[in-house]
Amino acid sequence: MLLTNNLGYPRVGAFRELKKANEAYWAKKISAEELLQAGLKIRESNWNTQKDNGIDLIPSNDFSFYDQVLDLSLTVGAIPARYNSLLNKIDRQYNLDLYFAMARGFQEGGVDVTAMEMTKWFDTNYHYIVPEFVKNQEFKLTSEKFLNEYNEAKQLGIETKPVLLGPISYLLLGKEKETGFNRIDLIDNLLPVYEEILGKLADAGAQYVQIDEPFLALDIDDATRALYARVFEKFATAAKGIKLIVATYFEALRDNEETALNLPVYALHVDLVRGENQLDSILAKVPASLTLSLGVVEGRNIWKNDYEKSLTKIKQAVDALGKDRVWIAPSSSLLHVPFDLDNENNEESLPAEVKNWLAFAKQKLAEVKDLAVLADAEVDAETQKRFEANKIAAESRRTSPLIHKPDVKNRVNNITDEDAKRTSVFDERKAAQLAKFGLPAFATTTIGSFPQTKDVRKWRADLKKGAISQEQYDKEIAEETERTIRLQEELDIDVLVHGEFERNDMVEYFGEQLAGYAFTQNGWVQSYGSRCVKPPVIYGDVYRPADMTVRWSSYAQSLTNRPVKGMLTGPVTILQWSFVRNDQPRSTTTYQIALAILDEVQALEKAGIKIIQIDEPAIREGLPLRKADQQAYLDWAVRSFRVSSSNVDDDTQIHTHMCYSEFNDIIQDIAAMDADVITIETSRSQMELLDAFADFKYPNDIGPGVYDIHSPRVPSTEEMVNLLRKAKAVVPAEQLWVNPDCGLKTRAWPETKAALESMVEAAKILRAE
Repeated sequence: MLLTNNLGYPRVGAFRELKKANEAYWAKKISAEELLQAGLKIRESNWNTQKDNGIDLIPSNDFSFYDQVLDLSLTVGAIPARYNSLLNKIDRQYNLDLYFAMARGFQEGGVDVTAMEMTKWFDTNYHYIVPEFVKNQEFKLTSEKFLNEYNEAKQLGIETKPVLLGPISYLLLGKEKETGFNRIDLIDNLLPVYEEILGKLADAGAQYVQIDEPFLALDIDDATRALYARVFEKFATAAKGIKLIVATYFEALRDNEETALNLPVYALHVDLVRGENQLDSILAKVPASLTLSLGVVEGRNIWKNDYEKSLTKIKQAVDALGKDRVWIAPSSSLLHVPFDLDNENNEESLPAEVKNWLAFAKQKLAEVKDLAVLADAEVDAETQKRFEANKIAAESRRTSPLIHKPDVKNRVNNITDEDAKRTSVFDERKAAQLAKFGLPAFATTTIGSFPQTKDVRKWRADLKKGAISQEQYDKEIAEETERTIRLQEELDIDVLVHGEFERNDMVEYFGEQLAGYAFTQNGWVQSYGSRCVKPPVIYGDVYRPADMTVRWSSYAQSLTNRPVKGMLTGPVTILQWSFVRNDQPRSTTTYQIALAILDEVQALEKAGIKIIQIDEPAIREGLPLRKADQQAYLDWAVRSFRVSSSNVDDDTQIHTHMCYSEFNDIIQDIAAMDADVITIETSRSQMELLDAFADFKYPNDIGPGVYDIHSPRVPSTEEMVNLLRKAKAVVPAEQLWVNPDCGLKTRAWPETKAALESMVEAAKILRAE
């Protein structure tokens, strides 16, 4: 029978056990030992689940308390100098204070250090901690996490396959923190540590090691391409007989195909979901010594696998290579999907018909095993029964009346260029908005959400359970909203927000009010660290049956004479942060959402809300990984935003927000969105990200974030003033707004108030200057 191979498994726990343990540790409610035990319990459960579902090659070292790239930085000693005061705590298991300081910053006992930069993991909504490199960077082995977790599994009687992010991809994911060198030139300094790691794993008895090199599926230059052969020649020697597996994912190999196929390794994993058309070319070139791991089960979405379609590819590979040289696998790590569909039992939010079309991580393991059995000559009765059920589910999804709405399709088909264009140019709109709002220079605002305390979350939970009435809930939300409006007035913020206390999540909240969506109870996916999201499921045509935000925005505006922003999530972000239907082009689904958001924008405007923010933090995230594919995406992504925001008066001010992305390569397209004001994350990079807007001479207004809301530390007024001076040096003062990096939902009230006081004071100092 064909071997089954899994690249990685979700690590937050079926019910977010890791999130709860991490946050308890940060709050000093549990000890380091208790946190480590919580991690061990999740790892043991994951390994046993994979073993019970018939996976042959089970990963280890895919678990992380915060982020796998950060784990590797600690493993190879790539620890920025600002953390030297915490270095004495390094041990061979985990140095939790140092580790979390690198992830979140540290402000305690006279030590005050900022967090490392965070950005998106390729085109996913997962965020990784960006490695920082200096010229002549030295590396040394400072953590044996990879070995400890391999040995943990072995003690349970489970032979695992340790997973390492490859050295080339690791360096390319990082950033130079001084001039005069290219980070890829550090490869010779880094390789000895990897060779030491492989040697230790070989001595411990590891049979396989998976080395992830996702950049083999991206655009790389000839010099980098040539580096792969040299690196893996060294690894082949250091591995002492370990069977090395190179894993690629998220795209096809394309021009890197020959490089990947000719590496001196035992097996190569390829993504046949994102790169579904690459198998013919690969099979024509694959060397006789190489085993292929076929990523046929979607690792990034939750739809059931189409067994018939997958078996066609598997049969093609088996016919060419033989059963011994073909493995069955998910397309990528299952980090990006929820734990277990069996934990979903609410038919009201997830109808049985829709649930029957889905597969979460545990179910995907079963799909991998089924496909391996079905590709064999002899199929047992139970597997055959599941095969027939799979065909029935696929046919049900193709024909279900739940999915298709002709009116929605017709409205998308009738969108014109005029529907994607504001009536007047920006300068004319800005004049009308200045007359309308009379805002000062360096106008202050926040990104939207304010702290969602335990009380706020409890009200929502109690309402769901029926423990309080809708009237009680609304009363509590109204009082919290008024307190927040009064606080913003006291702080002297210029443009207010209502706080979003009625919202669970910036995408889920809207999905719950749009047709064509379903929802899970426990479909949690890690976004970063302890932050988990529960993406809604787009299964059918999307439209807006009724107002979604007008009530609470209007209520907040009635409490104050200052302008209150209406807060919406943009069409591309709603798409990206949902599990999206795969039976029509993503662009079509996005236009459907854009029209629904437009309906809400016009309802807000009619209700007297004249500043409306349409957040698009995911627009960069959705950019295809290959340059040749990017412009087509940007064309429809930008047009979708403009459809959602254009049909308004000149004196209605449209804001958008983006965070944790590199903007240089798409700055023209961001400008083409034509938002009156864009707010962006810039504090972790010390305003470096603003350079793209300055070099391009961005025409509209910009609010560069002056403090990092993902860190609990409270920056000083002086720190923010210095950042604003940096901003003013590259962007004209009349274009600048002052705001945090992102929403304040995850922060506590005391630090929020203190940071906003400093922010407003910083703006006033800049005005005086």
